[in-house]
Parts: sequence; structure tokens; C-alpha cells
Amino acid sequence: MLTSLYIKNYALIDELFVKFNNGFTIITGETGAGKSILLGGLSLVLGKRADLSQVKNSDEKCIIEAVFDIANYDLKSLFAHLDLDYDVQTIIRREILPSGKSRAFINDTPATLDSLAVLSTYLIDIHSQHQTQQLTQDEYQFKVIDALAENSDNLGLFEKSLRTYKSLQKSLGELKVSKAEMIKEYDYNLFLYKELNDVELESLNLEDLEAQYEELNNVEIIGEKLSSVKVILNSEELGVIDQLHNVRQELSRISSFGKAYEALDQRVSSVSIELDDIVSELDSLEENLSTDPQELERVNTQLQSLNNLMQKHTASSVEELIAIRHQLQSNITNTESLDDTIAEKEQTLEHLNSELNQVALKIHKQRKAIIPTLTEKLEAMLSDLGMPNAKFRIELNYKDGFLSNGKDELQFLFMANKGSSFNELKKSASGGELSRIMLSIKSILAEYIQLPSIMFDEIDTGVSGEISNKMGDIMKQMSNRLQVFSITHLPQIAAKGDSHFKVFKTDIENSTITQLKKLNEEERIVEIAQMLDGAKISESAMAHAKQLLN
Repeated sequence: MLTSLYIKNYALIDELFVKFNNGFTIITGETGAGKSILLGGLSLVLGKRADLSQVKNSDEKCIIEAVFDIANYDLKSLFAHLDLDYDVQTIIRREILPSGKSRAFINDTPATLDSLAVLSTYLIDIHSQHQTQQLTQDEYQFKVIDALAENSDNLGLFEKSLRTYKSLQKSLGELKVSKAEMIKEYDYNLFLYKELNDVELESLNLEDLEAQYEELNNVEIIGEKLSSVKVILNSEELGVIDQLHNVRQELSRISSFGKAYEALDQRVSSVSIELDDIVSELDSLEENLSTDPQELERVNTQLQSLNNLMQKHTASSVEELIAIRHQLQSNITNTESLDDTIAEKEQTLEHLNSELNQVALKIHKQRKAIIPTLTEKLEAMLSDLGMPNAKFRIELNYKDGFLSNGKDELQFLFMANKGSSFNELKKSASGGELSRIMLSIKSILAEYIQLPSIMFDEIDTGVSGEISNKMGDIMKQMSNRLQVFSITHLPQIAAKGDSHFKVFKTDIENSTITQLKKLNEEERIVEIAQMLDGAKISESAMAHAKQLLN
């Protein structure tokens, strides 16, 4: 239940703090006194978007804070789902800064407006005057029936499965559309794959092939140069090796004369050994050098093939060609398994379709079963509210296709008087009749939905006299199960409240301010007398007011 409300710097309110009790609370005041301001402030706490124009003094922060006692309501799991700190005395605060930005807090933890909006549906139901028109909408009519039918879990399961079903349906459709294009690409991908696979890329090294080609292609030049080098090294008397031998002999004669000479002798000896090895390697290379036109042709063919493939696939290495081949193989495999994938998705879709039909049928049956109870309760309550001939005919038509909340189409038909025909609510019910129907529905819903508080904003519009008295009785009866607020202009309803607040304006200096005051017993008598007789209260009005309160 709503235990307190604090408003600062909002619309015509400077600062206001009020505590509320359980039971039936009445709020009255002249038209324009500011009752809608209270509702507006409370709506901000419940997630309505803020507007800087609503701030009384734009240089200061606007604060609205509401405290709810939720100890008797199982909301811990909801708080956990919203990632909020749970407290039996839950405090919700909205702030509108001078910059126009707004902030929201739930138990001192920053919260989003979405979180506020979700939580608010479990805290209080504010029935504004325009909400009566919701009665004529299928969505609200289904909400009423499903609440009584206890379809919450079924609807949650259906909506979740329907989202999966539609997503899979879309995916399957896209897959079927792309199937023809994928099949066209299949032959080309297969050709490219085989072309790459025939080359045996893993066994090839581009650098080795290029070196091998250069050697085979220049074998004559290589042989000629090898022979020329050997002549330079080995020719009689003038060859490098013979000359180096003479150098060694000369140095060996002076190597014992000092370490420097010994070191030179050793270095020349090392060079001599290295040259001997070079000559041996030259002999080996020359011996193994041979002309092989067939091998040259093979290597050349491999190189050309590899270069053509790299150019074709805009690759710069054999490794990139291998990666391209793997991707082609994957595309081919996907295409080859396309029918299996489609068949698998179709099977899953069929299974989901069956599940959805089962849940939709369960929803339909539970709706069907509760309709007679709803009809009976509504007609009985409306009879007490001065509509003894009011009749409802609620029809459910089970359709083939899936809708957002099952497979039912709903016709909520109403007949107000004998001799008339059933018609849609919006065509057959007046404003006053809609108010009485809405109150009846809210009263019935209160038996099925665990809601801490409900606030009626002039739900008595269009009624008077004994009917308003009956409407007051219904709200009074509802207050035995939950906290009920009624903003009203009717004294018959105002007299039934357990507590009574008056909204009024006062002029302070050059400013008009809205205030809220809890009335004591004497003040209630005066207020109800004024509601009966106007500003000039007669003795009969005072007597009538006392009679109503008693």
C-alpha cells in the first residue's frame, strides 16, 4: 500500500508531505484545485516521462518520493529480476534537475524508467477518467478475462514460444529464398575447390620452386662459372691456392718470432683449409650438375599453375590459397547439407507449432470456462448499480492463425435495456454506463489480482443519487481487501471514506499554491455539506452531511 507521498517544487506545489492509511481514502476539492497535480506527481514516481515545464521553480530541483509497504506481497523475485534491492518499505524517488534531466531511484539505487513502469504495475492501479475507454478495446477485455481465468503462466509460455516460432519461421524463409542462389554457386565453388585441391598445396614451397627453376633454367651458365672459378683457384703457379701455399711458407718462417706473426700464420692456414673445402664443393656441384629438360618443364608448370591460382584468388602466398580452399570446402558442405538443414528447421517449426496449439487451446478453454462467471458477476453488480436489464454476451472464436495472446478472437457484446440488441460496448454503452461497468470489473479483478492499492479518478462521472451511493459501497467493500483511493465530486461517495483529504488552492504573496489537508470529523461535515449545497451551507445540508457520515 501507499504509505506516504512527498512532493517538492512540482506544478503549483511548493512542498507537500502526506501519510496515507489502509482502507478507503477520499480526495475531494473544487475543479482546478489541483487534484490532477497529485496524480501527475504520483505518475512520475511510477515511470511517466518528466517535463521541465512541470517544475514550479526551474532554478531548483523537483523531488517526488513515494513509500510503499509491500511486506504482504510476494515481490522479492520481481526485485531480483529487475536487479533492484528489495525492502518491505520500498521508496521510489524521482528528481527533475534544473537542466531538464531526470533521475529515478528505487530504495536509493538508480533505476530506469522501464524498471519503474514494470514495478508500478505491482504497486498501484491508477484509474484515470480516460481509462474507462479501455473497456472498449480487445486488449483490455482479454486482460480481464485472462486475469479471472488465471492464464498468466500460459500466456507467458505462449508469448515466449511464439517469439521463437516467428524467429525460426523467418530464418527458414530466408534459407529457402537463398537456396536457389546457393545451388547456383555450388558448381562454381566445387570447380574452384577441385582446382585448388589438385595442386596439393601443402607439399609446395614457392621459394624452393623458384630456386629450383632458376637452377634448371641456367644450368649451362652455372657449369661455365663453376669451371672458371676452379681454374682461378687451382691453375699451376698462378692459382689462388698455390699462391696461398707460398704465403704460408713465408709466414711459417717468422711465426716463431712473435705472437702477431703466429696469429697471421694461423689465419692464412684457416683460409687455406676453407679454400680446400670450397674446391671440394665446387667439384661436387659440377659433378651433380646436369641438364634435365623434363624436370625443368615440370617445375615451370607447377610455378605457372601456382602463380595463376594466386592471381585468380588475389592471394599472396600458398597459405592464403589453403585458407581459400578450406572456405570453399565449407561452402560446398553447407550447400550439400542445405536440404538437411531445411528439413531440421521444418521439423523444429512443426514441433513448436504443436506446442503453441496445445498452449493456445489451454488458454482458450480456461477463458471459455470463466466467461459465465464473469458475465454473472458483472450483471449482478450492474443490477445493483441501477442497470437491472444489463446483459453481456462474451464470444470467443478459436481461429487458425496465431495471435499475440493465443488463437482467440473476442466479441465483448453488451445490451443495456430490454428490447435492444447486443452490440459492441463502444456503440451501446453511455459514459455513465461505462463508468459503472469499469468499477464492476475493477471490483471483480480485485478478487483475482493481488494488488496493494487502487486509485479511482472520478470513476463516478455521469452518475448521481442512489447509483453513486451503490458505487461508494462497492469501493468501500473493495477496501477490505486492498487500499482504495477515490477522487470524487459526489458527497455520497465521499461520506463512505475511512479518511478524507481536501485539495485546495491558496494565494501566498504573488503565488498560487496547491495544498492537501487531512480533514477531521467537523471539517468532513463542512466539506460534504459544501459538496451538497455549494459555498453557502444551509442547516439542511449540514444535517444531510451528518446523516451521510453516520
